[in-house]
Amino acid sequence: MKLLTLFVFSMAAMAQTPQGVDAKLAALDSAVKAAQSAGDNAWMLTSAALVLLMTGPGLALFYSGLVRRKNVLGTMMHSFILMVIITVLWALVGYSLAFAEGSPFIGDLRYLFLRGVGIAPNPDYGATVPHETYMIYQLMFAIITPGLIAGAFAERMKFSGMVLFTILWALIVYFPMAHMVWGKGGLLNAALGGKIPTFDFAGGTVVHITSGVSALICALYLGKRVGYPQEPMKPHSLVLSVIGACLLWVGWFGFNAGSAVAASGLATSAFVATHFGAAAASLGWIFAEWIRTGKPSVLGAISGAVAGLVAITPASGFVQPFPALLIGFVAGVVCYFMVTLVKAKFGYDDSLDAFGVHGAGGTVGALLTGVFATNLINDGYKDSAGKLLPLGWIDGNPGQVINQLIGVAIAWALAIVGTLIILKVCDAITGLRVDRDAEIEGLDLSQHGEEGYFFEA
Repeated sequence: MKLLTLFVFSMAAMAQTPQGVDAKLAALDSAVKAAQSAGDNAWMLTSAALVLLMTGPGLALFYSGLVRRKNVLGTMMHSFILMVIITVLWALVGYSLAFAEGSPFIGDLRYLFLRGVGIAPNPDYGATVPHETYMIYQLMFAIITPGLIAGAFAERMKFSGMVLFTILWALIVYFPMAHMVWGKGGLLNAALGGKIPTFDFAGGTVVHITSGVSALICALYLGKRVGYPQEPMKPHSLVLSVIGACLLWVGWFGFNAGSAVAASGLATSAFVATHFGAAAASLGWIFAEWIRTGKPSVLGAISGAVAGLVAITPASGFVQPFPALLIGFVAGVVCYFMVTLVKAKFGYDDSLDAFGVHGAGGTVGALLTGVFATNLINDGYKDSAGKLLPLGWIDGNPGQVINQLIGVAIAWALAIVGTLIILKVCDAITGLRVDRDAEIEGLDLSQHGEEGYFFEA
């Protein structure tokens, strides 16, 4: 009805004298403002803040507690500096490349320097909130995604190399993938004209698969840390990591429920699915670990929760509560074996298990979304007659699993090829790995000239 009102106002304005046009345009502006929802806008701004909380302090604390004491500040700096760099890059060109209408693979430059992104809604992305609100919300996703990759190269990458890598990775991997899945006309966009409709409510492919697979490529390219695996490299403070994991869990409600782009029932459903998925995954990880080693660890409990949050992300706006529990539990068990048996078998040094949790968990979640997605939860997909379309396998649409598989394959391929190219370029320009002495000394001192802890003799 609101859109119909806007249409009537605009048509009437075109038929008026210049004075009448001015009056009608003023009325049109009032109608646009009336179409906005204060409640939706408040929820979206809150969600944006929650997603930013996931990077700093959430990810910063979670990752920094898992490294050795001599690298705590360097690890925190990875998360913090991304809040700075990606924000500027997003304002310059990132939002346009990700969300402007363009080709099926990348957006055009119509929103360069955020031109045309103002307080009026963009009905393609959020009819009841300012376009600027949607833009700032999506920025927070762009910030945290490359931060996840740092878990694979922690304790051994140059700061200068990391900065250049982040900029190029956002341009070559993240922005194109975000456009393909969420941008209007994107290849995989299920709601706005995609040729291969792929369901990804909040970032299973865009965020977790791309970052997790890129993390594996980084770990393989850089090689193992000095002394790995012969020397013990235990977390220096699980206390920090527990606090960080809890902050991630809280922030994830903005990540997933905020992706409804409204304070709606769909946001509630995504909120519930997120919480259930995290809890079930933590139990799945603990049970697998308890059976295999005889002891359920704190590290296992928080790692399992994060794995569940990762896996439920693409499905959160499409599945009922019990499938959310099932997706979480499966992800917890799968990710446990990925970070223990699979990593040990192949011998790669994924320092903080970014691939084992995000790459594997994101893949599991994206595929199971194709199984459990249902129009009982998400009624936004209808045919020309207004009839609800079946979404996933349980709705009678098994072909959606194929679409999900194609989306996963594209995310894997883009991450592998793009990351390899970027690593080669960065290695040639800045170098990537610190030298042996700097690594032994620790990144806090060798890269930043500071120490996270000071103890007097």
